[in-house]
Amino acid sequence: MRTDTLDTFWGHLEELARRLKVVLFTLVMSTVSLLIIPANLNFLQNIDDYEPWISVFLRSIRERVLPPEVKLIAIGIMDPIELYVTGSFIISVGITLPVLAYEVYKFVDPALYPNERKEVYPFVASVSTLFISGALFGFFVLFPFFVWSMFPFFTVVGAELVFSIMDFYSLLFLTVVSTAAIFTFPAFFVLLVKLGIIHTDTFRQNRKYLYIGLIGLAMLISPGSSPLGNLFLFVPMAILFEIGLFFGKRHEKKKTKHQPPLLYQNPQIERRS
Repeated sequence: MRTDTLDTFWGHLEELARRLKVVLFTLVMSTVSLLIIPANLNFLQNIDDYEPWISVFLRSIRERVLPPEVKLIAIGIMDPIELYVTGSFIISVGITLPVLAYEVYKFVDPALYPNERKEVYPFVASVSTLFISGALFGFFVLFPFFVWSMFPFFTVVGAELVFSIMDFYSLLFLTVVSTAAIFTFPAFFVLLVKLGIIHTDTFRQNRKYLYIGLIGLAMLISPGSSPLGNLFLFVPMAILFEIGLFFGKRHEKKKTKHQPPLLYQNPQIERRS
């Protein structure tokens, strides 16, 4: 390896490390801020009013989703501390994602040709939009539906409406993150089609088996939910699958339309009279 090539390699590596440090610093500082910084200054007059930002977020979630008669209890002695730290970290990940996207953009942008930018940036924008949409859908629609669908079963068996605080928020985090990840499926599906790794005809011919797999995935993501709750998750998953299939098929048709005839792909093949 030549010296100039080696210097360039180490230069890129140092730049990558520097940008990752910015991302890590943002993640750590966001987590610490949520854990420590008070949401208001009332504690200056009364220390009992001290409330960090993570407490405000968790309380607002609880008040929005649960009716007043439902109680959350800590079963383990470490549950409150574990919830504070886990909740702060997960929210900090969401805060850090735009910083990560920006640093990745600044790192790869100088190395991209104009035609490559036309492929990369729409993909990144699509993944980001779908991920945020999935997180919002999971938080505002899916998770409340999962929780509310369990209430009738408590009444049927005569149980008190008392939830474990870790079970409640763990279900919230799992639902939001899983739904956000699932919503990005169309973007990755179309990317694999563009790269020629998969073909839409295979998925079209096996659509019924894929739907069975999606039902199993919905049940896995929402354990303990009612059949209606599983159906409520399956429907957007099926729609996302069809969206990915539609745009993937469009790309295949466009690629076939602009593909030159086989005769001109190989200059060694001569025309036949």
